[in-house]
Amino acid sequence: MRISPPMADGPLRAARTPVASQRSAFRAAFADSASVGLGFVPLGIAFGALATQSGLDWWWAGLSATLIFGGSFEFLLIGMVTAAAPLASVAVSAFMVNLRHVFYTLSFPLHRVRGRLGKAYSTFALSDEAYALTAGEDARSWSSPRILWLQLLLHMYWAVGAVAGALLGSLIPSSVQGLDFALTALFAVLALEALRERDSDLPTPVLALLSAVTARFLMPQQMLPAAFALFTAGLLVRHRFTTRRRPHHA
Repeated sequence: MRISPPMADGPLRAARTPVASQRSAFRAAFADSASVGLGFVPLGIAFGALATQSGLDWWWAGLSATLIFGGSFEFLLIGMVTAAAPLASVAVSAFMVNLRHVFYTLSFPLHRVRGRLGKAYSTFALSDEAYALTAGEDARSWSSPRILWLQLLLHMYWAVGAVAGALLGSLIPSSVQGLDFALTALFAVLALEALRERDSDLPTPVLALLSAVTARFLMPQQMLPAAFALFTAGLLVRHRFTTRRRPHHA
């Protein structure tokens, strides 16, 4: 005679499953974000040190890193705050610097993030590095918790680095150089990894290079948004062209 397992074991096993899934997603996200964190932390330290050396209180760096989380715009904001720039100038600068995020939304996997709160935070915490990490082939199977944990960890790396830099900024000798290059080096590594995954997709990096060069000569004062616009237009044209040539199967 077959003996059925106790009914209480089913709910307990079901209750443990989401916890185990969250732990697995956290471990995977931590592994994904570790290399980026090595660039975020020293860059955050440089930002925090710059904030205190500009005359701002130490808590200002942590508050900015937590509520703004704008990276390059936060560096620009330090000078604008110390110079008492008009609010309209700050708003326009924030819009221009972060305009590139509009193009990120075209392919960022926000549709895989569950819940209104999760989608709201994922939209707020969308950074260059989060986009680069979720744009690869392997990331197409990532779950909602893994994407959210990744963005939260990147947010924490930046905020912790900023607070540490603000508190320890006076201990960093002025002769130390290279902290401001951390972000550039990080982007270079992410770009190389993306090219490695798409080693057979030569037209994409060539199109990106042509867009940057064209924007540099035609609109040098607005190079970044112009390059993004040209690159996006080129991708759309290429997609439409390849879709037309692709044979249709019944």
